[in-house]
Amino acid sequence: MTALSVNVNKIAWLRNSREGSRPSVLDAARAIIAAGAQGITVHPRPDQRHIRLDDVQALARLLASEYPHVEFNIEGNPAAGPRDNGYPGFDHLIETARPQQATLVPDSDAQLTSDHGWDLTGTAEAGRVAEIIARYRGWGVRVSLFMDPVEEQIARAKECGADRIELYTGPYADLVERHGPGHPDTRACRQSYLDATRCASKLGLGVNAGHDLNLDNLAAFIAIGDVAEVSIGHALIADALEFGLSATVRKYLDAIAEGNDQAGG
Repeated sequence: MTALSVNVNKIAWLRNSREGSRPSVLDAARAIIAAGAQGITVHPRPDQRHIRLDDVQALARLLASEYPHVEFNIEGNPAAGPRDNGYPGFDHLIETARPQQATLVPDSDAQLTSDHGWDLTGTAEAGRVAEIIARYRGWGVRVSLFMDPVEEQIARAKECGADRIELYTGPYADLVERHGPGHPDTRACRQSYLDATRCASKLGLGVNAGHDLNLDNLAAFIAIGDVAEVSIGHALIADALEFGLSATVRKYLDAIAEGNDQAGG
């Protein structure tokens, strides 16, 4: 069964817009877990536009004490060091919070959102990533690399020592929105993710997925099979404005169940 990890960045973003304490990231996490989600994801950025150091620390304490069965997943660029604004650097976040999973993403400080996977073609980059993976695994953290559905790059992720990959699903979601799920371009794109998932599985890598997955495209994506986890934030929180947070989480879990049924059929 594919796990759902809900990204709570947008809860923090809304709170920060008024510099108060509402909405509460911790209360949102409690509601998300009560509705059945198996994980909580955060992607702290150096500009601290949403999730901040104290959020990471508070979530780590909450999950460890009240929900030890729930996965904590911290995403970000491991090259991001300390900043004058209080961001402590990605390494510090992982070392102190000790999440169950760290998802390494090659984004820059100024990016609005993540939009590409790692390019591990160069030996210098691959070596640097391998050193980071070894360090985080030494802290007892499972490591996933944010990747495009390119089999050669996935093979390099395995060589670097990753436990999992997270497939960047933005291109698939964009094609579903523009053309629909049955369009030849959409079907070809989905096939590339199926091939990438099979490649990763053969290499012994777990497969996660995320970015722009929503209620319109999620079940069909999950139906490719062998997807261990999806991380969803923006779309789910946007849908929660219409359906409510708990009901929305259940809708996404239903879509995941539908996709898993299709994969097994």
